[in-house]
Amino acid sequence: MSKPRIVAVGGGVASAAALAELRKEGFDGDLTLVSAEDTVPYERPPLSKEFLLGRSGSVPVKDPAWYEQQSVELLLGLPATRLDLAARTVTRSDGSVIGYDQLLLATGVRPRVLPRVEGDGVCYLRTVQDATELRDRIGAAGHVVVLGGGFIGCEVASAAIQLGKRATILEALPTLLHRALGSDLGEVVAGIHRDAGVDVRTGQPVTGLTPRPGGGVQITVAGGPVDADVLVVGVGTVPNQELAQQAGLPVGDGIEVDEYFATGVPGVWAVGDVVAQHLPRYGRRVRVEHHDTALRHGRAAARNMLGRREPFADVHWFWSDQFEHTISSAGLNPRADETAGPLIIRGSLEQRSFSAFSLDGDQLRAVISLNRPQDVLAARRLIAREHRATADQLRDESLPLKRLVPSPATDPRISA
Repeated sequence: MSKPRIVAVGGGVASAAALAELRKEGFDGDLTLVSAEDTVPYERPPLSKEFLLGRSGSVPVKDPAWYEQQSVELLLGLPATRLDLAARTVTRSDGSVIGYDQLLLATGVRPRVLPRVEGDGVCYLRTVQDATELRDRIGAAGHVVVLGGGFIGCEVASAAIQLGKRATILEALPTLLHRALGSDLGEVVAGIHRDAGVDVRTGQPVTGLTPRPGGGVQITVAGGPVDADVLVVGVGTVPNQELAQQAGLPVGDGIEVDEYFATGVPGVWAVGDVVAQHLPRYGRRVRVEHHDTALRHGRAAARNMLGRREPFADVHWFWSDQFEHTISSAGLNPRADETAGPLIIRGSLEQRSFSAFSLDGDQLRAVISLNRPQDVLAARRLIAREHRATADQLRDESLPLKRLVPSPATDPRISA
């Protein structure tokens, strides 16, 4: 009798974490990883930070030797192009077919590509190949322009300045990180970038793009043309859900799964950036593009694939390094939460050291911090447990936030 086979489609941290957890939990069947990329899964957060600065290479989630040691079959360099849910098979772009007993979809996201924004000197950033090309281009550039003032755009601009380049951010919204932080907090981040030498231009949508003779592009915005040796486009992402959609799985803004990562088709699961997961905590579907969340997705889904049936209740966590500053958050982004009221500020926006909390009644829903990681750690513990908190308590810097956490203070859902 043949061993059961689990096939993971997608070469990111969620797949790697799931495979590792399956082996850790004693699964001794066949494991296969199918990835369009030709490398083993690696850490993506450094690509817009340490990798661009030349301080880090590609960092694998698991050492390549681990896959051989754990008898994981690697099918790299060719994407999956078709699923047959009735036959339980995955077809790759070369026509090869892989059978499975259980299937884990972790197809991730891709950068949103703007129409007519292309050509020599226009770069997107998602893969290590993208990052390698961008690092080389920045090294030879004088002026780096970023289209989009989200986290990727801000991190790339930060790296460019630290490499001694001119950097400009063009953002159509009123501030940097506007969707994540809102106007007041976003303006604090814009101030950090301006003080570091970034030319930050907000409220200026791009209206045209023209290739320059000899390389680079000229960008037309309301404030006048901007010449770029390198233009980095960072205007959001698109979930890679076409494979699931072709197979008839439910999709919306991502592959739809329940709190256990099940798709509704027996034996088919999905995790990571691509999933729109039903979370009872919020009473709706949520799609989160965070490295830490994808890692935890993979671990949790693996246990459910083995029959545990554990609902995912981890508190989302995220960070972004920009210059010497760190932005971190826990919980659902309050600016994406329609139930969120006014933010409660602890600390000082002027001194660039604060935490902004979102309360729903007497329940803390989320926090976004600048240079206050301990606040985020305490808030994660608080959000994970039944608790009560008031606006006055959250504002009061003489009251350590950890005192608001019900005993016991640790919670397995947020442990490393």
